[in-house]
Amino acid sequence: MSEYENTSLQQIDQPSLLIVDDDTVFCEVLTEALTQRGYSVSSAHNVDDGIELAKREPPEFAVVDLKMPGKSGLEMVSELKNLDEHTRIVVLTGYASIATAVEAIKLGAIHYLAKPADADDIAAAFYREQGDKEIPIRSKPLSVGQVEWEHIHKVLTECEGNISETARRLNMHRRTLQRKLAKYPVKN
Repeated sequence: MSEYENTSLQQIDQPSLLIVDDDTVFCEVLTEALTQRGYSVSSAHNVDDGIELAKREPPEFAVVDLKMPGKSGLEMVSELKNLDEHTRIVVLTGYASIATAVEAIKLGAIHYLAKPADADDIAAAFYREQGDKEIPIRSKPLSVGQVEWEHIHKVLTECEGNISETARRLNMHRRTLQRKLAKYPVKN
């Protein structure tokens, strides 16, 4: 068997994986790490390009960043599920929010991980079938800043990412809202 035929057979046996993340360096590192773990990886840096790749070949697995310029990762999750309901999707975000985690799961993601997540965490998440009842429960309530962060993201999700409409609903100036969204989530 020639080297080309052997390589082609190996690629056929590898599960297909689509990574959609606007952070090009993170995307490259994750692509290399998941390729080493036996996946046939393709990647895109925005939702539209990700949808085009998925239409050509619906992936068995997908890793989708939640917050990207343009369309959100939630739209990518929905589109992937429309193309193939069996695609196992893990959503990644640097902006962890209860509201967006719930929406991602409702739309068909199987797991939601906060960045930085490593390749082992992501690969394990693809095969998780149920929640972890051993996960520790917080001993203290959320801070006011954390509650505000969660509420803003819940309303933003309800407004499908529309900043102006979110600001109107929160009775907040649009620029104030943009400043709050530009900050990282409040630390515990």
